[in-house]
Amino acid sequence: EVHLVESGGGLVQAGGSLRLSCAASGLTFDDYAIGWFRQAPGKEREGVSCISSSDGVTYYTDSVKGRFTISSDNAKNTVYLQMNSLKPEDTAVYYCAADPLRYSASYYFPTYAYEYEYWGQGTQVTVSS
Repeated sequence: EVHLVESGGGLVQAGGSLRLSCAASGLTFDDYAIGWFRQAPGKEREGVSCISSSDGVTYYTDSVKGRFTISSDNAKNTVYLQMNSLKPEDTAVYYCAADPLRYSASYYFPTYAYEYEYWGQGTQVTVSS
């Protein structure tokens, strides 16, 4: 069974950095898109950053461009999200998710929460001002 485990969340001051990790098992890493999503109280779950390592395609929502970087280590079946210059509005539960690649990512790349099949339990990120 596919299993995703997030780690690296915590409390940080505005302007600080955190590095989230998503360790995946039970899947062939290159056959999946891996995404980071977040959900703050009262808000919908939004796609933050996604990656298809096999296609070399990445996605970032506009609000994190230039601050967050997604990367993968296929040998470890792990995806990372380096978050720099954190802002209070980044506060949320961050989830790692995986979805089987059905197309070349250059043709269609899933970036919406409802498209993803497998989910981790989430890790809390809190940014104080």
